[in-house]
Amino acid sequence: MAKVKKQPRPKAQTPKGFRDYFGAEVAERTEMLSKIAGVYHRYGFDALETSAVETVEALGKFLPDVDRPNEGVFAWEEDKDWLALRYDLTAPLARVAAQYRNDLPSPYRRYAMGPVWRNEKPGPGRFRQFYQCDADTVGASTVAADAEICAMLSDTLEVVGIPRGDYVVRVNNRKVLNGVMEVAGVLDPTDPDRFAAERGIVLRAIDKLDRLGVDGVRALLGEGRKDDSGDFTKGAGLAAEQAEIVMGFMEAKRDTGAATVARLRELVGASKVGGDGVAELETMAELLDAGGYNADRIEIDPSVVRGLGYYTGPVFEAELTFEVTDEKGRPRNFGSVSGGGRYDDLVKRFTGQEVPATGVSIGVDRLLAALRAKGRLDTVAAGPVVVTVMDRARMADYQAMVAELRNNGIRAEVYLGNPKNFGNQLKYADKRNSPAAVIVGGDEFDAGKVQIKDLILGAEIAKNATLEEWKDRPSQYEVPRDQMVAKLREILDSQS
Repeated sequence: MAKVKKQPRPKAQTPKGFRDYFGAEVAERTEMLSKIAGVYHRYGFDALETSAVETVEALGKFLPDVDRPNEGVFAWEEDKDWLALRYDLTAPLARVAAQYRNDLPSPYRRYAMGPVWRNEKPGPGRFRQFYQCDADTVGASTVAADAEICAMLSDTLEVVGIPRGDYVVRVNNRKVLNGVMEVAGVLDPTDPDRFAAERGIVLRAIDKLDRLGVDGVRALLGEGRKDDSGDFTKGAGLAAEQAEIVMGFMEAKRDTGAATVARLRELVGASKVGGDGVAELETMAELLDAGGYNADRIEIDPSVVRGLGYYTGPVFEAELTFEVTDEKGRPRNFGSVSGGGRYDDLVKRFTGQEVPATGVSIGVDRLLAALRAKGRLDTVAAGPVVVTVMDRARMADYQAMVAELRNNGIRAEVYLGNPKNFGNQLKYADKRNSPAAVIVGGDEFDAGKVQIKDLILGAEIAKNATLEEWKDRPSQYEVPRDQMVAKLREILDSQS
């Protein structure tokens, strides 16, 4: 009789490109999302929650990493239809705006928060699932809507803890780049589909300027580039003179916004679309300046193009300007944490009618990482007060205590492990980063009292104080049972 092959155990490991988030990280994200939502709400935006799954047809093909399987999305076939996890929160909004166009106000102002998924090559700090936090205005053609989004982004960064001087919102316009590409001979106004592949490569190349540098971008504008791993990325195939026109656009930034706009006007020459883009940048600069959003917060920068293919007008990015240390100990700027722009053709895919739209997306996990790198987040979250168990037969009494603490707004739990070893209960409280422990045995029950141990103070005394100082600074208190809540509040207040 053949021996039955033993089924191997599954590997307990996170899939490549994904990660798990534990208590403190989830709490930090929740708090940040609440702060961001507060700013969006103050600007008049309403919340929207869409499905994590869309049809591939509805999502469209706009991702920059088109060389990845399924063109950058996680997709599967079901009932002869292809479905996919959303790769951002903008494409689902376009579907919603078209589907409910007769019910929604116009303009429609919404914000959305949640995870998105991209089937792209993972790397350090680059995951296939990440949180985004978006705000969009659908149905407003004026660039005043774009200026408002930029102002709101600036306010949001400051509210979550990035002060002025540590960030800059950089603004450009895709129409200006289109004008430059028209001059360079890779855009034909009479045939928008001509040179489409080359333009896509140009966009993605410029968008990687901060990562690849000038030489890397120039290589992608030409024949292509081989990275450190040996992977080759095909270039746009531009001739040297064409590439230099595009490089001139990327290097058009001057000391002032007015000087930058003047240089861009020279570069677009007689291109109508380019001239329209320059005029829109001028208008945005005027509106932002009137609101107090000067160059120390928001500036015009031609190097911003955004990698997604659906942008049609103004585009913007928020870059953090302070230095952090990378995994090899080298100083570097933290970089971009947010981006967005105008996408007037996205809803048109569903309705056949042009519906103007603009919006911004904040990479919440990157923003949290930035705050953590600057020491502006508590790395350890406070745990619950632990009510220890000295007598299993009195479990109902312990549950009554913890219920009283919770009802008075104090986070608390009863120890539910094996209570035989009391030392293990305190070790558990330490591992939970508990601020205090409630200790009640038979003697305390008989006397109507409780022992409360300040675990934070106790740890500090044990680490730093002499024996005499320990005597002068007790970290454990005996109080009447009816004063348990008041004493715990006093201890928690002293810790905060």
